[in-house]
Amino acid sequence: MGIWILNGQVVEPASKKMVQKHLFIENGLIQQMTDATESVNTEGHEVIEAKGKLVSAGFIDMHVHLREPGFEYKETIESGSRSAAKGGFTTIACMPNTRPVTGDVETVKYVLDKAEQEAIVKVLPYASITVNELGRELTDFQALAEAGAIGFTDDGVGVQNAQMMKDAMARAKQLNKPVIAHCEDDSLVTGAAVTEGAFARKHGLKGIPNESEAIHVGRDILLAEATGVHYHVCHVSTEQSVRLIRQAKQLGIHVTAEVCPHHLLLSDEDIPALDGNWKMNPPLRTPRDVEAMIEALEDGTIDMIVTDHAPHSEEEKAKGMALSPFGIVGLETAFPLLYSKFVTTGKWTLAFLLEKMTAIPAQVFGLQTGVLEVGKAADITLIDLETTKAVDPSTFLTKGRNTPFTGWELKGWPTLTMVDGNIVWAE
Repeated sequence: MGIWILNGQVVEPASKKMVQKHLFIENGLIQQMTDATESVNTEGHEVIEAKGKLVSAGFIDMHVHLREPGFEYKETIESGSRSAAKGGFTTIACMPNTRPVTGDVETVKYVLDKAEQEAIVKVLPYASITVNELGRELTDFQALAEAGAIGFTDDGVGVQNAQMMKDAMARAKQLNKPVIAHCEDDSLVTGAAVTEGAFARKHGLKGIPNESEAIHVGRDILLAEATGVHYHVCHVSTEQSVRLIRQAKQLGIHVTAEVCPHHLLLSDEDIPALDGNWKMNPPLRTPRDVEAMIEALEDGTIDMIVTDHAPHSEEEKAKGMALSPFGIVGLETAFPLLYSKFVTTGKWTLAFLLEKMTAIPAQVFGLQTGVLEVGKAADITLIDLETTKAVDPSTFLTKGRNTPFTGWELKGWPTLTMVDGNIVWAE
């Protein structure tokens, strides 16, 4: 038995326009896509009436923190995958800053086995660049790649030693794997919780300067040029980083980059109080940086949108701006936030936003998904573009409640998520 999705609104890749389509799903694949004016025989098959709903390829998030193993009180692979499905994501890539760090074959296999048993979306693990993310010794890249790691990153900390990073890039290049970099010079950030800007000055706080990120971006671009590796910059947040990435792309260096919804929507001037739910790394930057992020995404300097979904317990986040850990959750609010802010206002087309969350991350990381095409995996999300709802953390499926967006009234909420033709979440 297959599934017919009837009368859904699909954005055509060529025209970028919305057209009404019927889709037939069977054996995990999209078998047919027909114009909604054509009659189809649905006898013996499940039928999903999608009239008035957007039918999209499932979203892809190449930067999430699932916290397992070691921090299961914050999130598990199971709870994180459910949060992803509710947010319309069908593929997520998880960072290695777990305990133990995902830097050995056993831990990579643990994550993959756990995902196969308990996750309801596709989970792709990164492995760490250095042993225990301490920056002292490289991990066994070849063994980790053979075990199933899709790339290498010490996300959460920057690799401080340039020779270490160059050696890592050379090894990754040999294996045709990307290096994904958290860019941060530790000597400039110790003891700081917010960006160097209006909020820090108002509250007498030490600030994190923009150059702490951009120094590593510039260094790593030169190393990527020397080694030929695919170098991917995590959660870009500063105007200076954008300038460097733009120039690198113009020179033909293999650099790609990502940005998070919060760095497109909020600046340090929006922070209302010394509230840990507004603390993230990179921090919220200045309004000028926000404009630079938007422009960079629009002109292709930044390739894709990710969430950097980073759940923490309510007790941890209650410690305030200075003492709480960095990070906010993002999987369940990403699309509604961006659709409401940029598409309903006419700044972006729907096609542009969808590309940045589906086809482009798939292209950049060589994934066989991210498009609605006959013969491709039936990783599909249905979205209600009209109903307005408020962000309510008490309804989240993630264990984390740490968001600065509580109470925001948004449109664009996913209503059904399908992975390989199986309905994994429905409203």
